[in-house]
Amino acid sequence: MRIDLAWMMREGLAREGRNIPGTLNWTCRGSPSGSIGYRAFMDEQGHNRLELVYTRGKGSDAEQVTQTIDLCFTEPNFGGKRWWMICPYRNIRVGKLYLPPGGDRFASRNAWRLGYQSQRSAHRDRPFDRLFRLQEKLGCERGWQNFPRRPKGMWRRTYERHLEEYYALDEKCEIEGMAMIARLHR
Repeated sequence: MRIDLAWMMREGLAREGRNIPGTLNWTCRGSPSGSIGYRAFMDEQGHNRLELVYTRGKGSDAEQVTQTIDLCFTEPNFGGKRWWMICPYRNIRVGKLYLPPGGDRFASRNAWRLGYQSQRSAHRDRPFDRLFRLQEKLGCERGWQNFPRRPKGMWRRTYERHLEEYYALDEKCEIEGMAMIARLHR
């Protein structure tokens, strides 16, 4: 689960000068996967914070958790304010906090030692990842050898440009696939 303060500000779930309560909900593949209550205290000069209230665990092992996240802001050169959360474990400014499976409190990527998806992908998997993203963009099922059709409303020249990229990625995937098969036969 992830808390993104910039998204909360855009959606009006947190606003400078206001004290706003609410609930954050998460889904996984369309079904609910978690929710927490929060209160954004952004009306107290110098003591801005986000208070999170949630239950961790189930049944008799359930634990009621109240976690306070301090908030601060910077003033970019182009004006306005950029709001940040302070990681409760590393004491660093971050835009997002995470609660990974098995975790007990929200903290930064750094505190949880979380990597990005691109860091976990092997070099040989990248053509497949790019092909699958392009297939999603074109509205077809993910998978090698699933041919995309032009989505309704997409200009033909845009579709043709995407199709050229599709063929190039498909060829790279084929080369990587053959190399994997060759490694398995050795």
